Amino acid sequence: MPASFHIETRPTCLLRFSGVVLHSEFLAVQSQLGTEIDAGVKPRILALLENFQGWERGVDWNDLDFLFSHSNEIAKIAIVGDPRWEAEALAFAGAGFRQAPVEFFSAGKMVEARAWLAA
Repeated sequence: MPASFHIETRPTCLLRFSGVVLHSEFLAVQSQLGTEIDAGVKPRILALLENFQGWERGVDWNDLDFLFSHSNEIAKIAIVGDPRWEAEALAFAGAGFRQAPVEFFSAGKMVEARAWLAA
C-alpha cells in the first residue's frame, strides 16, 4: 500500500508514502489523521517518502476541506525523502499556507527530522 498511517507515540503520527500515492489512499490517511485531531491530539507529523514516485494523475487533488478544517490543529510537519521531491512535497503539504511549520529533510536525515519535530 503506497500510503499508510501509524501513531508512533502521541502526538507523533507517522505517514509513509511509497510508489504512486493514490487519491483514495491519501483520503483514507487524512481521515485517520482527522479522527486523531477530533479526539484532541495536536499531531506532529513525520511524513516519509520511500521509493516515492509521486501522486496519482488525472484526479482532483484540490480539495482543501481538510486543510481548512484541521490545519490549525497540526503542530509541525517534517517530510523526509529524496531531495528531488522537496519543492513538490512542501507545496503539497501546504508549507506557507498553514499555521504549522513544515520542513523537508533529505533521506538519511531521519534523526534531524525527529529532533526538529520534538523541539
